[in-house]
Amino acid sequence: MYKKFFKLKDNPFNVNPDPRYLFLTHNTQEALACLTYGIDTRKGFILLTGEIGTGKTTLINKLLEQLHKERVSTAFVFNPRLSVSQFFDFVMADFGIPCESRQKSQVLLKLKQWLLERHQAGERAVLIVDEAQSLSPEMLEEIRLLTNLETSTEKLLQIVLAGQPELEQKLNQPELRQLRQRITLRARTRQLTIEETQGYIGERLRIGGAENTEIFSQEAIASVHHYARGIPRVINLLCEHALVSSFVDQRNPVPPEIVEEVARDFDLHIIDLMAQPPAQPSLQPTNGDHPQLIESLLQALNTLVDRLNQTGAAQADPNQERKP
Repeated sequence: MYKKFFKLKDNPFNVNPDPRYLFLTHNTQEALACLTYGIDTRKGFILLTGEIGTGKTTLINKLLEQLHKERVSTAFVFNPRLSVSQFFDFVMADFGIPCESRQKSQVLLKLKQWLLERHQAGERAVLIVDEAQSLSPEMLEEIRLLTNLETSTEKLLQIVLAGQPELEQKLNQPELRQLRQRITLRARTRQLTIEETQGYIGERLRIGGAENTEIFSQEAIASVHHYARGIPRVINLLCEHALVSSFVDQRNPVPPEIVEEVARDFDLHIIDLMAQPPAQPSLQPTNGDHPQLIESLLQALNTLVDRLNQTGAAQADPNQERKP
């Protein structure tokens, strides 16, 4: 609804993990280079972690886009809540490997034969598992055993495990030490700085077809970064709804007070209050971390993400009465 008003060709802050909109910060470039290097050199296991909403899935989609251009065979498991048999069924189907038998031994033999054929043809095969923090220890052990599919010099299957920081905690469990030892490369997505937030917003507007990327005032961008804490998914939420509200009010560029109003609508001002450091000095020495605060903030962000997933695809009604 606002595209004509702001002279846009596309919705620049869509919540879908579109690889076209991947903003290459130094950290993002480093993470993508790490994943690409690990796959190219057949390192076996690669770990990608990051907090909720920091762009892991968008980065994975960019990686998949590159791999498909290079004709690399890929299987992408985006739902970790599968049984072992369901997991192997999904992987075989995504790789396009026909297998009539559902016996695990036959599935593994078929997979190994297919991987050897790819290797002899000079081709690569990559398995990517998203939301891996939700995998059971049993499932993680099954995935580890897949790295035993190898020649005397190289791994036949490259595996990328992507997930939230809880994945790293899970891998520290004693029963998963063999898997932890096989992880050869680690990459991480991080929150954006204020400068990166400004570049992120400008780049998404440019890709969205904006003739003028200064649609958000500098003060509005600072407000977006303040409330979003540099988390790209929350930045998208704030900017999308701020554009709708500014269109309703016929205001261009977007002013900071509209961003603040949207932040209140999504209770981000409550998160802001929770993020304030305690007024009284602590008697215990610390390293600057506040575990209870971080846990509360992440819980609030989880709630926000749930709300975003429910409403992100919906467009606001321009005739809807605004909150005072």
